[in-house]
Amino acid sequence: MSATATHKGGILALRNIEKTFVEDSKRLKVLDGISLEIGEEFVAILGPSGCGKTTLLRIIAGLEKPDSGVVEVQPAGARIGFIFQFPTLLPWMTVLENVALPLHVNGLSWSEAKERARKYLTLVGLQSFEDFYPRELSGGMKQRVNVARALAIEPTILLMDEPFSALDPLTAETLRSEILDLWTWGVTTVRTIIMVTHSVDEAILMADRIVVLTARPARVAGIVNVDIPRPRDRRSQEFQKLEDKVYELISA
Repeated sequence: MSATATHKGGILALRNIEKTFVEDSKRLKVLDGISLEIGEEFVAILGPSGCGKTTLLRIIAGLEKPDSGVVEVQPAGARIGFIFQFPTLLPWMTVLENVALPLHVNGLSWSEAKERARKYLTLVGLQSFEDFYPRELSGGMKQRVNVARALAIEPTILLMDEPFSALDPLTAETLRSEILDLWTWGVTTVRTIIMVTHSVDEAILMADRIVVLTARPARVAGIVNVDIPRPRDRRSQEFQKLEDKVYELISA
């Protein structure tokens, strides 16, 4: 039986998503009847390694097709941005060109694309690095370029696949805070964020709701509402109670 997560003000709906991979005549079912309704909110997706979290994100983005089920987005045709786990920057292009390229490919002139790219590089604090090449940047700066590029297409939905996992703890904490600030201040077009993470702490720190998936084939094990005002204190009793609740769902 599938479980359904619902939330008022739907932007995105997944209806009974199923996915099986076939390799060397072997069938591996990864998603088993996933149904979710997500509104204007920050949602974290947690679950055991290999349970299909990234596959689900790629299906939402249109990078993978489900075997059955549908993905519905409102309004139809709304843009979806994607921040990958590792920066995917073209090494022969400058920071500015890396952010501007998708905009140019999608119809903006180079001058228009660069103008918009500068706006989003400024939002992530990289306005002084537009002429640098990826090899000249730290890991955290490269991921900021990734963030700027995803935001520059002016998406309604932003997908993030473990965006902080490759960073050192201090850099990851800084970037988490910066993304949360952009989200809470409402200075971008993003109305919905969906983040895949392995970290319970990170999920509670950032999300409005946490969707916990079972082991493969993944189903929705449960949904946890994070009703703690931001900024959140990891040492608070409320935070620790939510940690216990999420771990109970993961280990059930």
